[in-house]
Amino acid sequence: MRRFMKRMGRVWKQAERVTISSEDRMILFSDVHRGDGTYADQFMPNQQVYFAALRYYLQNGYTYIELGDGDELWENRNFAVIREAHGDIFWLLREFYLRNRLIMLYGNHDMVKKSARYWDRTCSHYHCEVDLCKKELFPDLQVKEGIVLSYKDGGRDILLIHGHQGDVINDACWRIGRFLVRYLWKPFNSVGLIEPTSAAKNHHKKGKIEKRMIQWADKNNTMVITGHTHRSTFPCPKESLYFNTGSCVHPRCITGIEIACGEITLVKWCYGVTGQNVVKIGREVLEGPFLLDEYM
Repeated sequence: MRRFMKRMGRVWKQAERVTISSEDRMILFSDVHRGDGTYADQFMPNQQVYFAALRYYLQNGYTYIELGDGDELWENRNFAVIREAHGDIFWLLREFYLRNRLIMLYGNHDMVKKSARYWDRTCSHYHCEVDLCKKELFPDLQVKEGIVLSYKDGGRDILLIHGHQGDVINDACWRIGRFLVRYLWKPFNSVGLIEPTSAAKNHHKKGKIEKRMIQWADKNNTMVITGHTHRSTFPCPKESLYFNTGSCVHPRCITGIEIACGEITLVKWCYGVTGQNVVKIGREVLEGPFLLDEYM
């Protein structure tokens, strides 16, 4: 526990401060796990749901904040393969980038993005197969470990991180975890073998991580929003200060947290059927909205 508190203190101290107001709109997603488009790509079943959600938030003036594990770079060595498999998604993400409304954090599965050299080499540009030339993707975008949203209209500061901090195999020893997943566990996923390094598939590990996050948030009087465990958490005011967006690889749905007009809301996007048997993709409020001021 002491190591975790020290680790979190370092993240808090080094995190960039971003001032927001009640006029700002943000959508927070985590654990998208965009893959290579094959059977092993956990994101594929929700690709269209995620695309519809991103288009909605782009059209309605939201800033997109990705809390880590956006790309599955443990199972896949090559980012270019991921970008090609989900070209429509990256087109939308670039639209956020061009409007200066894109913030990306790294998690344990895409920790290589923290290297400026890696980012410049693989993610800042891409080779266009249509025009047979190099084109910009996200040049000069800095992927961070954490940021702090400072709400100027009152309320607590909000620390945004992926949530793997302090989880030894997924933090300090992430290269070992990547090796195990890439070369040992990936081939067995298709037959249902559970990956032991994953907090999302290990209920004991989930509970341990969440308990630590709650203790840190309450001790430091700071709202904390994470992903990592894939389990959405949204406390009512006065209950706790720890939130979790959930993930984008739930069966048939994705979950995220909206911060807009001074309020915070847990939402779900999923397929639905109208009375005329027309399949549609829609947004559903799961918890909230609550005023950020209520968490004072």
